[in-house]
Amino acid sequence: MLAELTHACPLHCPYCSNPLELTRCSRELTGAQWADVLAQAGRLGVVHTHLSGGEPLLRPDLAGIVAAAEAAGIYTQLVTSGSGLTRTRLAELTAAGLRGVQLSVQHADPAASDRIAGRAASFPDKERAAALVRDAGLPLGLNVVLHRGNLDAVDALIRLGLDWGVDRVELANTQFYGWALRNRDALLPTRDQLARAREVVESWRGRLRGGPDLVWVVPDYFDGVAKPCMGGWGAVSLTVAPDGTVLPCPAAGTLPGLDPPSVREHSLEWIWCHSPAFRRYRGTAWLPEPCLSCARRDEDHGGCRCQAYALTGDPARTDPACALSPDHARLRALTDAAARTAVAPAYAYRRPERE
Repeated sequence: MLAELTHACPLHCPYCSNPLELTRCSRELTGAQWADVLAQAGRLGVVHTHLSGGEPLLRPDLAGIVAAAEAAGIYTQLVTSGSGLTRTRLAELTAAGLRGVQLSVQHADPAASDRIAGRAASFPDKERAAALVRDAGLPLGLNVVLHRGNLDAVDALIRLGLDWGVDRVELANTQFYGWALRNRDALLPTRDQLARAREVVESWRGRLRGGPDLVWVVPDYFDGVAKPCMGGWGAVSLTVAPDGTVLPCPAAGTLPGLDPPSVREHSLEWIWCHSPAFRRYRGTAWLPEPCLSCARRDEDHGGCRCQAYALTGDPARTDPACALSPDHARLRALTDAAARTAVAPAYAYRRPERE
């Protein structure tokens, strides 16, 4: 389960997948409500939750939320920018049952990292946070969202992870939802960039023996192969948004007519098992052609519904990321245009409103 505790964040990353209309702090679930959600999640069978945002460290009741997850038998991983993580705060979270930390970084060069994050002096926060987590003995992962502005720094980013003593480096090519979709023209890399970065990753994999796990999350727009949305719509994961809205994937709130349910009105079990939103694209019986006749239908489930909607206006169409999609040429046009653009447009930074 992805628990989005808040959309508030000190950073303004243009690749953020949060929706353009961010949830105000006054509409967030309380700590007690999150504790109830986590208890329900444990009974439902959830075993792992990412405590994310925005920046979850902005929640003063975060330790209580961690403790509620621990009481429900759920493994917790904090997904953080590192801003606001102190030795005292980390000790409090660890005592409450926190099991691991995933730290985001935007670039290996401090100035470039700050520029992408939209906040000066944010890189030192990350460096300090990595040292604190390592000293506390918690598993530490480094997450890098890759795009045109940092793909050429993949080698330096992997070296940074090694220097910081991380257990895992996740190189996740940008998924174009929310703010990332708004910034697509600025973020889309070229095929040559991706090819070079992939070669660097494979070279490092050949050298790393017993070192950190090195994960390369393939880009949707370039490989011609659709990926199953979150392991399949309503199949293995769910997202609870800051206001209690429950979604089959973090971006599904953009889909027309979905009417996503809320934990304020329904139990998590009813939402997972019976809500129309979770049943709409579950399985393969609903698939259109060419998906319904495709040998990969039980693997990719027709691809991503949110991506199909973003690119075609119809969430029920075959994901254009698939080379067999009748809309695949739309993607080729976008990636070809990126290759012809010498200078990318300026970022539209994520700017949440606070209340």
